[in-house]
Amino acid sequence: MPSALSRLDSPELRASIYQFTVYVPGGVASVFLGIWLSERGIPADQIGLINALPTLCLLLLNIIVGRIADKADDWRSALIVLSFASALAPLPLYFVSEFWGILTIWALTATSNGLVAPVIDAATVRMTRRNGTDFGVVRAWATVGYVFAAGGLGLLINVLGSEIFVTLYVAMVVARAALSFLLPRFRAPAPKVTLANTAPDIVAQPSRLKDSLQLWFVLPLLAFALVNSSNALIGGFAALLWHENGIPSYFLGPLLGVAALGEAILMFAWRRFGGRVTARNMILVGSLAGLIRFTIMAFNPPVEVLFFTQLLHAFSFGMGYFGVVHFIANWTNEANAAEAQGFANMLSMGASMVALTLFGVLMEHFGSYAFLYSTITSLLAVGCVLLSLKLRPPKALVG
Repeated sequence: MPSALSRLDSPELRASIYQFTVYVPGGVASVFLGIWLSERGIPADQIGLINALPTLCLLLLNIIVGRIADKADDWRSALIVLSFASALAPLPLYFVSEFWGILTIWALTATSNGLVAPVIDAATVRMTRRNGTDFGVVRAWATVGYVFAAGGLGLLINVLGSEIFVTLYVAMVVARAALSFLLPRFRAPAPKVTLANTAPDIVAQPSRLKDSLQLWFVLPLLAFALVNSSNALIGGFAALLWHENGIPSYFLGPLLGVAALGEAILMFAWRRFGGRVTARNMILVGSLAGLIRFTIMAFNPPVEVLFFTQLLHAFSFGMGYFGVVHFIANWTNEANAAEAQGFANMLSMGASMVALTLFGVLMEHFGSYAFLYSTITSLLAVGCVLLSLKLRPPKALVG
């Protein structure tokens, strides 16, 4: 029987352990940050700016960082550097209490944290395709980590209050930095034929990202960006909005956690049915789910209905994100994998920056009706996918 140490030689297990930590800091921030800021006298419109500035930074940096990661000997070394940078960035939060100081430090903190996900996902999807293993199961552990952070650690807000936020966040990013040394090498040791789950009729993809940037390719990425900008609003404002609307604080963590729980279930089960759906149809389903989810949320439903709308996150984010990852993997090659994922992330960050900036102002004037903004963006997302499918129909089940 293999020992526990020998099982750690599995690259999928080692990647899964790290994936568990990827969204833990974000889960902590989703529950605590808005309330922590509000208790320091910062109004909703300024909270929107604090959440939006990191997205502007990510917008500027994602492709650059992806390009550097692609040129590195292996994506592992880039992830170690990013993990340690994100562990150091939040330390000055202990020493700031006014708007401009928090804005600056949180921008550095959230930006360094946000650079991790596109690199680890691009690396993982390539590794699992090459090894014939299940990307969904590995990636699902990132969502389990978010459930642990939002639904589990989020309960500490009832016991310790929002004052624990900075210490809890720092502890999580430091733990991730330590675990980054467990990461496997992701690149193939030598060129070899990929397994059959890659599209057989797509044997040579453009080696430069700019050669891929045709309208039919960009539109699905833009569609997901529009829907995901509203997912970002949940992380930035939902806990504060629900708190102000009288939802008891002990529901806040579970409401955020159940969304990620639904996403995790979808990812663990993905291999059973994912191969029957084309990548762009996944993004279309995610867009339709977002349309339903955020329209209902605009009318300030009771907590029982909020749990249902949060479960739709499995589709508005989970299925949409899988669609994007597989769409990029199908239509690009390993030479620009992280750069292409960074481009998709750049679109998401741009849409999120606009949404977070506007939503704070809309929330000040309209409360939960501000989510009608998300209804509009979800409708636009549906149109983007349908136009892309018209411009270039999918080949078999890869498009």
